[in-house]
Amino acid sequence: MRSGIAGAAAATFAANRAQGAVRFGVHLKDGVSRRGDLHESGSLRVRFPSPEDDGLSAMFVNTAGGIAGGDRFEIAITAGEGARLTLTTAAAEKVYRAPGAAARLDIALKIANGAHLSWLPQETILFDRARIVRSFDIDLADSASLLLCEIVVFGRAAMGETMRHGEFVDRWRMRRGGRLVFAETIRLDGEIGEKLARRAIAGGGCAIGTALIVPGDEALIARIREASEGFGGEVGISAWNGFAMARFCAQDAARLRADMMAVLGRASIVPLPRLWLN
Repeated sequence: MRSGIAGAAAATFAANRAQGAVRFGVHLKDGVSRRGDLHESGSLRVRFPSPEDDGLSAMFVNTAGGIAGGDRFEIAITAGEGARLTLTTAAAEKVYRAPGAAARLDIALKIANGAHLSWLPQETILFDRARIVRSFDIDLADSASLLLCEIVVFGRAAMGETMRHGEFVDRWRMRRGGRLVFAETIRLDGEIGEKLARRAIAGGGCAIGTALIVPGDEALIARIREASEGFGGEVGISAWNGFAMARFCAQDAARLRADMMAVLGRASIVPLPRLWLN
């Protein structure tokens, strides 16, 4: 009897999981970046709020109101030769407690020669016992450029909430000209709050971030380091294999966001999305 009730509850839970997908391409026409065919499904949507001079801006909206255990989302974007695209989110994405399977988010970005893509979502906030597995697969042509940033916040400090347990897996793979130039997987699970307190991991910080900049060299690193006196958290910057990376760790999300904006302001060839400035 109990097994039947448990099975029915599991089936109901699975049937109510959010799923969403967005796929589209951007191409250059008469010197202006234009959107091509767009596919949307489930609770994931993308909107194009305003035209730019020669680029295109897009904003993701999750109508499910957040991400919960067992949810599945897929994003696939292609920037054609010479096109320019900036992507952000309507608000910070919240990942809620997952009693069962982890949520999954798979992102594929393909950028052709002479094209530029800026991936600049607002923060991802993980609630206690949240579980999420995220992957980035990035395919860059030799002369493509990329600015990609991600901020992850463990708990809502302003609400007196901390993340003590859960799972966060973040897999990044980047190819340039068909050659793998960057591969990294971060895994935090179990007693996440305890692990973040360790000096070798986050030193008590509750917000981490990464900015990936292609192309990037020592000249860019020097330009970013000129702003280092104003950083409120820890920021590490390096360049290799033709790209640069900045890593962030801070005691609160607002401090890290300010540091990220300072870095992006010196690294980006396009202005930050307006939603970042509110």
